[in-house]
Amino acid sequence: MIPVAFDYVKAGSVDEAVAALAAGGEDAKVLGGGQSLMPVLRLRMNAPSVLVDVSQIDELRTVTDEGGSLLIGAGVTTYEVMHHDAIKAGAPLLSQAAREVADPAIRHRGTFGGSCTHADPAGDLPTIARCLDAEFVIAGPGGRRTVGAADFFVDYFTTAVGVDEVLVAIRVPKLGDGWGFDYQKFHRTAQAWAIVGAAAAVKVEGGTITEARVAVTNVASSPHRASATEAALTGGPATADAIAAASESAADGTNPTSDTHADSEFRKHLARVLTRRAVSNAAGL
Repeated sequence: MIPVAFDYVKAGSVDEAVAALAAGGEDAKVLGGGQSLMPVLRLRMNAPSVLVDVSQIDELRTVTDEGGSLLIGAGVTTYEVMHHDAIKAGAPLLSQAAREVADPAIRHRGTFGGSCTHADPAGDLPTIARCLDAEFVIAGPGGRRTVGAADFFVDYFTTAVGVDEVLVAIRVPKLGDGWGFDYQKFHRTAQAWAIVGAAAAVKVEGGTITEARVAVTNVASSPHRASATEAALTGGPATADAIAAASESAADGTNPTSDTHADSEFRKHLARVLTRRAVSNAAGL
């Protein structure tokens, strides 16, 4: 199908983009890589009055090493997330998960920020942001603000970014020495959305798991932080039995949807299995 008619604005800066969104009203949309937006437009599931193109704003395409964290521009592509030396060194879990996103063509065009603001519960990168306690820098008419991942993802396809705001960057903490990472994804075919995924970041000292972060993809309306599993892992031994027992609570508090790919109970089962695998790999077992 052909999208409905819309106006087009190519923004040269974040301030220009914010001004264009304000002028366009509630029906204005941001265009970055377009890998989520364009299919929606072609199906006429959305009819924006104006598209504000932010793809050429330099500020959105940079990666800055801040010492204890990486500030990754919202317009950095998934391909760049995979291959950027600073991200591979400072946020290896993010780099690993980026390899699971769709196919090479989409990875070259789709962006980290676009994936997060689209907020599909089956998306891989939002789960990593939630697991790593990323922060989101958002610009709007009132200036800039920072929102933690726990508050950024609100519901299905809904984030804390307002209709007159632009996601500028994602700040990803560098967890440092002693941490292990892994992302497990179950999908029916290569390049498909996750039926369920599990991300784990684990710190092991002297055979004991001293810190653990676990997030699960596509078992809730937004990335699910498996806090019960984290609590069960922390302070326990880094053994297969202990990890298996802790992983049993990975889907606690969730009510996954049932669809043609999997029913709710199967998704909960996958959450437990994939969490066990991800944590085991992260712990070096």
